[in-house]
Amino acid sequence: MRKVKPTRTKTRASSKSAPETVAQYLAKVPKTSRPVFNKLRAAVRSAVPRDAEEIISYKIPAFRRGVVLVWLAAFADHCSLFPTASIIATFKNELKGHATSKGTIHFRLDQPVPVALIKRMVKARVAEVDAQREA
Repeated sequence: MRKVKPTRTKTRASSKSAPETVAQYLAKVPKTSRPVFNKLRAAVRSAVPRDAEEIISYKIPAFRRGVVLVWLAAFADHCSLFPTASIIATFKNELKGHATSKGTIHFRLDQPVPVALIKRMVKARVAEVDAQREA
């Protein structure tokens, strides 16, 4: 007789471990990442419009104004900004010192946070969303 592996189902415990609020997320940020994440978050917050709200989306913090503008996350060895693929493509020359993928930028913990660049990218994302609304 063939053995059947049990299927993994989402349990109440695993669903509860995902943060439901920004405060819950912040409480779980690795200590090694906190300084970089706090600078990243402050840079994003200063660049989004005042009416943007900070939420949890896809289990990570995000800033939303009608639609999500950007997401950000902290990991044990880096912090990430998710400004969308179009913004990364626009700023690709300025991002050469950072690991990127289609929609993500990694900021290493041992390097200074490029606050001015982050602000320009976030403002470009806001302008992109505003232009889409007007179209």
